[in-house]
Amino acid sequence: MTENLSKLATESDSKYLDLDKQSVETILRQINAEDKTVPYSVEKVIPQIEKVVEQVVARMEKGGRLFYIGAGTSGRLGVVDASECPPTYGVPHDWVIGLIAGGDGAIRKAVENAEDDEKQAWLDMKAYGIDQNDAVIGIAASGRTPYVIGGLRDANAHGVLTACIVCNEGSAIAQEAQYPIEVVVGPEYVTGSTRMKSGTAQKLVLNMISTAVMIRLGRVRGNKMVDMALSNHKLVLRAIRMVKEATGVSEDKASELLDQHGSVRAVVDAFHASI
Repeated sequence: MTENLSKLATESDSKYLDLDKQSVETILRQINAEDKTVPYSVEKVIPQIEKVVEQVVARMEKGGRLFYIGAGTSGRLGVVDASECPPTYGVPHDWVIGLIAGGDGAIRKAVENAEDDEKQAWLDMKAYGIDQNDAVIGIAASGRTPYVIGGLRDANAHGVLTACIVCNEGSAIAQEAQYPIEVVVGPEYVTGSTRMKSGTAQKLVLNMISTAVMIRLGRVRGNKMVDMALSNHKLVLRAIRMVKEATGVSEDKASELLDQHGSVRAVVDAFHASI
């Protein structure tokens, strides 16, 4: 079966010609000019993003989890977003799960034909015991990746909440998703290179979803990451500053309290309970 890719916004011809003849400065300024348009495209779909966040929060409050499924750049972006949640918000590693066509090896090196298997995404999710309490977000710039289409279709059939982030209108993936997010950013600077504007748009939306979800689940206090993992020197220093600001104790005392209680939240709670 052949498809007319020219009808897809993500495959439309770049508005810039003769890229190979441009100076480095011109190339960089043109790319920057295109990148500036992406946040405006995201702004247009905030109401759709809001619906997804509300649905995901409702399920995670009942013990559900969030799955991201994708291939190539889209899959890698989902894995990145999922992997940042435990250190940033102190949540278990299976709260947000990023799955990429071809498995973890595909994060670094493309796996031939992995994205063309419509059955594999559901098998990948089944390995984590997915059920009706969970939510799945399919990520695909084109909106036509079989791995994602099949994953959403099977999730729907099993009563799982489905959403998607795509960069074309009226795609097969958006038709499968109960809550589609269509961020149309238009032609890429290099024709068809969806790791550029489309990838940026997907990253922005993923940032918004995971951050808003974690805030609504109580993993942020005020504007601070009070549950962050104290996994390196930089984060320990940040935690010490946060404890000092919240309690007024000295730096040495803040460090001592963190060693004793293990997190900023636990320190602040214990401190206020003792007053």
